[in-house]
Amino acid sequence: MVKLNKIYTRTGDAGQSGLVDGSRVSKACARMHAIGEVDEANSAIGLAIAELDGEAKAALSRIQNELFDLGADLATPGEMEGALRIVAPQVERLEAEIDAMNEDLSPLTSFILPAGSRAVSALHLARATARRAERWTVALAEEAQVNPHALAYLNRLSDHLFVTARHVAAMSGGDVLWQPGATRT
Repeated sequence: MVKLNKIYTRTGDAGQSGLVDGSRVSKACARMHAIGEVDEANSAIGLAIAELDGEAKAALSRIQNELFDLGADLATPGEMEGALRIVAPQVERLEAEIDAMNEDLSPLTSFILPAGSRAVSALHLARATARRAERWTVALAEEAQVNPHALAYLNRLSDHLFVTARHVAAMSGGDVLWQPGATRT
């Protein structure tokens, strides 16, 4: 496991960071952007968790742990024996949770605004952040090998957060619907 006795090491002062395999890369490369965006998505999910309880909170807490697994996956380039990788059952569990939540929701008849309660708004912020993490991971995949399950996980994660937001909104007044052109005069 991880043991950190010292938080700063000074090894990144020149703009490079170390990967799991010992290699060093620029902190501005696509890999580090992807890792950083996954971390930011995890933080946004933490904000949403602070507004939730019950199964939504439990599901998002599992996801937070998996996002650390995903960060480790992205920080391990190439093939490395014993590397922590996202696996298909984790993606499938997200799909099952999405399907279960979606069963009780009305079909969408309009786009919805990322608004409503604090919990719903926090979930939409987390969703948008997860989409950005996905875009950076796709950018990384265009130049280096990336675990396809990691990409699928990020794609499902934003869907999961969207449906979770709708599920939470349904318990507190419903979605805030987009009204095209409503403010034009």
